Amino acid sequence: MTATALSVLDLVPVRTGQTSAQAVAASLALAERADQLGYRRYWFAEHHNMPAVASTSPPVLIAAASGRTRRIRLGSGGVMLPNHAPLIVAEQFAALEAIAPGRIDLGLGRAPGSDPVITQLLRTAGTTSDVEQFPRHVQDISLLLSDEGATVRFTSGGEYSVHATPAATGVPEVWLLGSSDYSAQLAAAQGLPYVFANHFSGEGLERALDLYRSGFQPSEALAQPRTFLTVNAVAAPTSEEAEARALPQLRMMSRLRLNKPLTALETVERAVAAETDAATDQVVQAARSRWFVGTGESVAAEIRSFAERFGVDEVMLSPVAGAFDAEPLAEPSGRAQTLELIAAAI
Repeated sequence: MTATALSVLDLVPVRTGQTSAQAVAASLALAERADQLGYRRYWFAEHHNMPAVASTSPPVLIAAASGRTRRIRLGSGGVMLPNHAPLIVAEQFAALEAIAPGRIDLGLGRAPGSDPVITQLLRTAGTTSDVEQFPRHVQDISLLLSDEGATVRFTSGGEYSVHATPAATGVPEVWLLGSSDYSAQLAAAQGLPYVFANHFSGEGLERALDLYRSGFQPSEALAQPRTFLTVNAVAAPTSEEAEARALPQLRMMSRLRLNKPLTALETVERAVAAETDAATDQVVQAARSRWFVGTGESVAAEIRSFAERFGVDEVMLSPVAGAFDAEPLAEPSGRAQTLELIAAAI
């Protein structure tokens, strides 16, 4: 194994008492810090109508982060394609490639990123892509971003050329994201790099990787299978602090899994003092068993072992460290500490 490269997945978490502006400011500061620390890439997720998540528009956040960074690759983890017209996605990421040449990743996902009501609102205009058309629309985006562009053919026999941008000098790197057999098989069939969303579930990881690698068909974009994995991570100077900082996000996961009302993230103090119950404890313990939580050295060791076990040279961290009451609202505090300690020990 070569040295394990590190990347970052950011949902732009919103804690109690924090405004959206403060949450975004904290995440942009974290992107800048990740760039300084040598992380390979920094991706923003797409989620909607969630009190604890301000990452609703990856292209906007990527554009903002491009002005705060110099080297790190920036991307989406991911754009939920059924919510958007393929041409719009291609145009947005072609523009981002022009803003930050050679640094843009376009991660595409098939999930809605929210509940059925919000999904319906996102698709009210009738211009968004159908889930059943996902494989074709992934191909369409790749064509629209290419030098040749895409060709619309009419039943009458005519043709119409379409390009995402007039004179591109480079194209974003397209990745397929997922947590199922379907996404792994589609990425393999289309010869695309693939990311398994291990931070979200972890179920079916080995099977998905096997399906992707064994079924991979070389393409112009990629000659051999290429993949990395995501993990939830919290690092602190002591394991006790790390466990405490993990608790707000673990409790948020329990509310999501148990269909309880969602709220902004608790601070560490509120999470520690909160009442609990057997169902919550069970979800928290199950999630915690899959997270990497501890000192920088212990988490780095877990990451190296994890990467070796699954044959990847890159791991994308979702830094899920919560904040203490006294920590500044517009700063990433515990999340920055997580990235710093792991980078120093990897």
